[in-house]
Amino acid sequence: MAVARQMNASGINQGTSGNLSARIEGGLLITPTSLPYELMGPEDLVALDWQGQPLASAAMAEGPGRRPSSEWRLHADVLRLRPEIQAVVHCHSIRATALACHGRGIPSFHYMVAVAGGADIRCSGYATFGTGELSQLAVQALDGRLACLLGHHGQVALGTSPEQALRLAIEVETLAAMYLEASRLGEPPLLSQEEMQRVQQQMGKLLYGCGPATAPG
Repeated sequence: MAVARQMNASGINQGTSGNLSARIEGGLLITPTSLPYELMGPEDLVALDWQGQPLASAAMAEGPGRRPSSEWRLHADVLRLRPEIQAVVHCHSIRATALACHGRGIPSFHYMVAVAGGADIRCSGYATFGTGELSQLAVQALDGRLACLLGHHGQVALGTSPEQALRLAIEVETLAAMYLEASRLGEPPLLSQEEMQRVQQQMGKLLYGCGPATAPG
């Protein structure tokens, strides 16, 4: 719950938009729809199986029967297909969403782009929220990556914990802001594929991404 509240407190999300999920045995826990994060308690989280059906859970048995986020399918598909991932954050952070509204991802203008797992952060095509088509597009954009933008929509970040997924989402928004600012001077030059691979190797040696989202130095 603390991570869900931090989404708004950090400025990467507004109101009741965005959602957070975590893997549990047999499925996932996901934030409910249309409930302000500051009013949300553990009993409000919704336990689902991979097909979106209620998951029997003693921990949830006394809950108020909330409806899951409309994006439950995206979360379920990502967690089902990416067994190494334990948590998914989806939010409408302003600058990442601004890029996504132009169908633009974040290229290798800065070495920190590699924190998302590759030489760039892709932007998916557009599909209506909550649909299987959107989920499929997100899964494709996340192939080999830990984050992506969703066309005309927002961003998705993955992690081995809710805290790590949130840190990455904040980093993606920071990179989006830097890229937009750098673009005011013209399209910025890009680092080569080879350099981005070296950066990834260096980050791997430092176990980068397992700690606070601060640049190595």
